[in-house]
Amino acid sequence: MVSEKVQEDSPEKIKWTLVGPGLVAAATAVGAADMVATMIAGQRYGYALLWAVIAGTLMKIVLVEGAGRYTLATGNTIFHGWSQLGKWTSWYFAPYIVIWGLVYGAAGMSGAGLAMAALFPGTSLTMWAVLTGLLCFGLMWLGRYQIFENLIAVLVGVMFVTVVGIAILSVPNIPEILKGLVPTVPDGSFVYVLSIAGGVGGTITLAAYGYWLREKGWYSPKWMKVMRLDNNVAYAITGVFVIAMLILGAEMLYTANLAVADNDQGLVDMAYVLEDRYGLVMSKVFLVGFLAAAVSSVLGVWNGVSLMFADYVGHLKKLPADHPDTRSGGKYYRVYLIWLTFPPMLLLLLGKPTGLIITYGVLGALFMPFLGLTLLILLNTDRTPKEWRNGWLSNTFMAIISAAFLYLCINQLVGLF
Repeated sequence: MVSEKVQEDSPEKIKWTLVGPGLVAAATAVGAADMVATMIAGQRYGYALLWAVIAGTLMKIVLVEGAGRYTLATGNTIFHGWSQLGKWTSWYFAPYIVIWGLVYGAAGMSGAGLAMAALFPGTSLTMWAVLTGLLCFGLMWLGRYQIFENLIAVLVGVMFVTVVGIAILSVPNIPEILKGLVPTVPDGSFVYVLSIAGGVGGTITLAAYGYWLREKGWYSPKWMKVMRLDNNVAYAITGVFVIAMLILGAEMLYTANLAVADNDQGLVDMAYVLEDRYGLVMSKVFLVGFLAAAVSSVLGVWNGVSLMFADYVGHLKKLPADHPDTRSGGKYYRVYLIWLTFPPMLLLLLGKPTGLIITYGVLGALFMPFLGLTLLILLNTDRTPKEWRNGWLSNTFMAIISAAFLYLCINQLVGLF
């Protein structure tokens, strides 16, 4: 239910508030993997792919705005929209969310554990990963959205101050940055361009945006301007953060001809590079930013994807949209929260089975084109009121990003098999 405070607040009264569901969505989607991908792009190509980072940020603004616009215009969740497209959406979504949750749970906790183990050398990565999972589980169990949103805001602040601050201190090459604004595709970089423009900050949590709007109490078209401002500001903030990672890759690695691991370990490697260049304190500051990014992603998934699962079960059981079992803190929300936390801990202890990782890779590759293409359908048909359907600009951006996702999907599937 919408709280009394939310009911009293009008969109005009709070529309300049910067903290909202958009910041939650952006911070959740931009995690350790995206930091690594952008840093490696800077390591390999300098500033040449800066334009792709900016394009990717703009595309995410359009995609997430579309998910939010559908929710506010129709009063329905994104899964309700998918269910209108046929039973095939449920057949896909069920195995996807189960397998994705199991493997992401282990990966998300591992990322935070890696940062903590680097901050405190000699301690156990697995121990920190398990403690992170338990902490996030406890914080999200009660389903208090405002507490969750405030935590994300603090973590984004830490991410921004640490990583952007270090990027500024690295004295970036302004002429090279300006050259990077001109679209170019260096030899061998085509898939990287698509990965950065279409993939940075692109996960299932983009589809969770509408659920966070509902939890916030933004529930009808009168909140459309607020939602758009919230989304634009949030992705602008995280866009600057991602650009800062590219700057670090270009200034710390590309110019010095250094290489780091092409996975989460690469962020620890970057901390060592910073220690050699600026000293131990700067290294620790960077690791704190890494930790904030990792924990914000874990918290966001624990909350947002649990809400999606609860809505999915509610549709299967034909429960009313506001049934408490399908909302934050409800029965089905908590069931998925348990699934995200405890079974993945076994993967941390036993290792990740190769077959599960391959299946996860296939489903993960298929989700983003699924989101882009289904939004194109929902926002161009009578499933959305006419005044809130896509215009030509939104359709152009959504078509481009869906095509990029589809190409990346095919490329990943070919690589897997």
